[in-house]
Amino acid sequence: MEHSNNYEKVKRYFDMKMWNEERVRNAVIKNWITAAEFEEITGKAYQ
Repeated sequence: MEHSNNYEKVKRYFDMKMWNEERVRNAVIKNWITAAEFEEITGKAYQ
């Protein structure tokens, strides 16, 4: 699966606890990542 350009950056920030779930959700709103990528990163459904 090909990821969005900012996927690795967002995932790294989330994994390092620099970003919380809300910041990752905001990345979807800003079209940095997709809703499916949000679910992949956080393990939770995007609502």
